[in-house]
Amino acid sequence: MQMENFAPFMFGALVFIMLIGFPVAFSLAALGLASGFFAIEMGWFPASFMANLPLNVFGILSNDLLLAIPFFTFMGAILEKCGLAEDMLDSMGQLFGPVRGGLGYSVIIVGFILGAITGTVAGQVIAMALISMPVMIRYGYNMRYTTGVLAASGTITQLVPPSLVLVVMADQLGRSVGDMYKGAWGPSILQVLIFALYTFALGIVKPHHVPGVPKSARTKTGFQLWMQCLRGIIPSAVLIFAVLGSMGGLPFMDSAIATPTEAGAMGCVGALVLAAIHRRLTWDLCWQAMVGTMRLTAMVVFILIGSRVFSMVFQGVDGAKWVEHMLTGLPGGQVGFLIVVNVFIFFLAFFLDFFEIAFIILPMLGPVADKMGIDLVWFGVLLCVNMQTSFMHPPFGFALFYLRGIADTLYKERRIEKPVLSNDIYLGAIPWVLMQVLLVAIVIFVPQTVTMFLEKAEKVDIDKVKIEMPVDEPVSGEATMPGNTPAPGLPAASGAMPTASESAAADTASDKAAADEQKKIDELFKK
Repeated sequence: MQMENFAPFMFGALVFIMLIGFPVAFSLAALGLASGFFAIEMGWFPASFMANLPLNVFGILSNDLLLAIPFFTFMGAILEKCGLAEDMLDSMGQLFGPVRGGLGYSVIIVGFILGAITGTVAGQVIAMALISMPVMIRYGYNMRYTTGVLAASGTITQLVPPSLVLVVMADQLGRSVGDMYKGAWGPSILQVLIFALYTFALGIVKPHHVPGVPKSARTKTGFQLWMQCLRGIIPSAVLIFAVLGSMGGLPFMDSAIATPTEAGAMGCVGALVLAAIHRRLTWDLCWQAMVGTMRLTAMVVFILIGSRVFSMVFQGVDGAKWVEHMLTGLPGGQVGFLIVVNVFIFFLAFFLDFFEIAFIILPMLGPVADKMGIDLVWFGVLLCVNMQTSFMHPPFGFALFYLRGIADTLYKERRIEKPVLSNDIYLGAIPWVLMQVLLVAIVIFVPQTVTMFLEKAEKVDIDKVKIEMPVDEPVSGEATMPGNTPAPGLPAASGAMPTASESAAADTASDKAAADEQKKIDELFKK
């Protein structure tokens, strides 16, 4: 086998291993090590090449940026369990309930707000389904719409800052986390609007699918209802502003006073304060949050180590050149590249988690996109928009699995009268997946949805840059420094330039003075 054929073989083996269901972290490491030893045996690179592996592993573990992941995870776990979702859904449901699709609007809005606080899809889908599904079914909402809006609103978390996916994207693409967060605000807000417009249109075309809740079902009205809504939203908004604003992750805020790690630590403190305000801060709550954080962080670190082993060997056999040659040769230029990449990511998301895609595939695509002149912040946000569909793909989407389990639990507890069929869950997800795909297309063809909040760097034409040194005119032909000071080592001439012999003598005197000065410095250090 020739070395130029080994990179495609490694890539095919990678896809095969991921599809058959082996744990990705260990499969990647095993494939990378086996390929590395084979390459050494074939003489494609020396054995000392693999000696860099320990340095790569320690480099991963010492990456300060990745420390933000456990902090944001712990913050989300605390907020997920302290009752924020329950309070918000109750108040928003009563506020929007009488409107057609009002419960759907409340789920979408609360999903967006919780996404900016918790950052966890599983907890968000479970919490909202436990609270909202019985209410929506009781008041006659269509089953497919109910399951679809609950699952889709939970996946907004992947796109709304401070999403963990965006932190990983920033690390893998070598860009600022704050810029990645700023770029994600436009698509995340646009996605909420698309979901709300679909609900509004459904209320016009099929009003019986999203009926309004009777006013008699509202336990609070007027000023009391608005105060309940504000009590649930204002503390959360303050926490969002403090965490994202401190790291420059909010639109129109260009300065950052904290790193992502420091902002995450501050968010953890804020989450504990909010839990204490809701009187739900207990040792058991903290223990569950720490266990969940430990599991997620360990998974991320092992996936990252495995992907680094694979990518090191893959690049050693010129895999990066093979990927670049294959993708840059696509017809259509940048648009063709983006379409092929997004279709590939869309189908890969059927089987892989977003962490796995970000750590394995993104290092191959990032350099190619950069070479083609694509803004990497925009590219990262685009792939993040695409990867959120991984939670919604029938029948493999994790959000659908969470919803399936919650629906069974609610039926067993008699909180809903009829069982929720898997067919309703899968068919109900299809319109929302199509809306997510529509958002991908909008981001591709309207890049301003991402770049409008980013700081515009001033463009400088290198060819037109001129460097000029200020020089004063010499007095009476005398060689001078700025300020008419005689130049050192040159005689003060009066109306004539020094001769060659005078210049040589001046150079000799200057060298002797420099040698004497160096001798004094050496003696000083010896003492």
